[in-house]
Amino acid sequence: MASLFKFLPASIRRLRQNGEEDDVASAVPVEESLDVKRSKLASGESDGDSLASKEITTAADPGLNPGELSFEEDAAGGMGRHLGVFSCTLLIVGRIIGTGIFSTPSSILGSVGSVGASLMLWVLGFVLSFCGLFIWLEFGTMFPRSGGEKVYLEAVYKKPKHLATIIFATNAIVLGFTASGCIVFAQNILVSAGHTADRWVTRGIALGVIGFVTLLHGLTPRLGVWVMNGLSVFKIVILLFVVISGWVVLSGHTRVQDPHANFRNAFAGSSNSSNDYATATFKVLNAYAGWSNVNYVLNNVKNPVRTLKIAGPLGLGICAVLYLLANISYFAAATKEEITNSGVTVASLFFKNVFGEKAQKALTCSRNVITITFAAARINQELAKEGIPLPFGNRFWASNWPTGKSPLPGLIIHLIPSVIVILAPPPQVAYPFILDVEGYPGQIINLFIVLGLFWLRWHKPNVPRPFKVWLPLAVFFLAAAVFLLVAPFLRPANGKGDTPPLPYYLYCLVGIAIMVTGVLYWAAWRVVPRWFGYEYVSRKETLSDGTVVTLFSRKKIE
Repeated sequence: MASLFKFLPASIRRLRQNGEEDDVASAVPVEESLDVKRSKLASGESDGDSLASKEITTAADPGLNPGELSFEEDAAGGMGRHLGVFSCTLLIVGRIIGTGIFSTPSSILGSVGSVGASLMLWVLGFVLSFCGLFIWLEFGTMFPRSGGEKVYLEAVYKKPKHLATIIFATNAIVLGFTASGCIVFAQNILVSAGHTADRWVTRGIALGVIGFVTLLHGLTPRLGVWVMNGLSVFKIVILLFVVISGWVVLSGHTRVQDPHANFRNAFAGSSNSSNDYATATFKVLNAYAGWSNVNYVLNNVKNPVRTLKIAGPLGLGICAVLYLLANISYFAAATKEEITNSGVTVASLFFKNVFGEKAQKALTCSRNVITITFAAARINQELAKEGIPLPFGNRFWASNWPTGKSPLPGLIIHLIPSVIVILAPPPQVAYPFILDVEGYPGQIINLFIVLGLFWLRWHKPNVPRPFKVWLPLAVFFLAAAVFLLVAPFLRPANGKGDTPPLPYYLYCLVGIAIMVTGVLYWAAWRVVPRWFGYEYVSRKETLSDGTVVTLFSRKKIE
């Protein structure tokens, strides 16, 4: 423990030297009243002020500490706090704006059957996303450390020990890929170049994209942040151009003959199937996914509580307005049939109808692969730091090798399933199915997060909360989560869903199977060894780059 001891705060070292309790979480000094701490956080003091980058919730109630590491240990290592409000806002915007808004409107329209129903789902997705954002803001300001849902599940669901962590880890690693974004980017590259999107050519380009992004973030982390911010601004510009072009189309001064056709009797042809709406809502929520992106990297955020409260609503608000206006532009520039048959290139269809073939070929919409990868690597690193069993041990996967500043091993964990998904299934079937599979386990996790919020409000009403969500919003989010988990099992109107020849309920079963796999993995780690008289005991170790990692060693039960 000597190597770890020097990384602890001075006040804790003094306690240790005096022979007092050496539990890090319980030794965090609480010098001021909770009211004073709340006022300091609300005023947004800088990192130089002691509480701006502290976790006062666990200081006041050490029993809520998530996982094995204390707040100080969890934040050790890497580049430190270097992301401000601007970068965090763009981290959200860049994560949200991507494959979803440029491609999925056609799939959503095909599911629900009408322009009016499609637009209503985009509004519903906006409302649900804001409800979720406020719930995540409450958790994120209580526990301002990297990991997102991993941290919040660990804070609430402490028994059975490590079960919540393993289930989340299984979902995050198996489904935490960016294959869908890489596939669509590759298809758009080929369309822009005037080539057919051949399966293996598409896969080759997609592999090149994910490989480049992995090396960019892993070897040149600061350049990766600059490129990420630049692409986020570029995507805002693209959407603004689409929106403004849509206004011009609606004015009747373009080559589009009847831009108002889709808005007359807009709800004609609407589906009557709950399954269709639930499946389409998953796609809409996937398009909005990213409002919690900053929660995953809070160890790298300056003044994390204040920054999160500003960047979250600002980033999601920008995207929500642009999304709704962009959909109106799409529907003004093309017929329902054209959009439904456009596959995953609805943005290219818009430019073709408004500006012609040359403009269509000039468009290759940038994707959110770079921002997803940035956050996913931090999640994987946090899971490795927590000590979950991974091949070849946790030291490597938790480290910031080789630069000491960025988690390239965490990026590799993200790279492996992405490569598998890119190579294995046919892209035409894979893309919509992947969207569905990603959404279902995510909703299960969301359900337990919001239930955990209610549990904490009931059992820990007086712990410090720098931000509190209005409970009716949390109730609405909970009701929507339950609906989205039940409705996909109801038979759709066409009897086959949107991923034929696959059964319409298959993606739900795959998502549940992944969660069950996590339970079995946990049992193999925590339960089965006890049958043979062994248990795994934790210890902490500080790596050469300053990262503190939890390691488990097998010990015979006395």
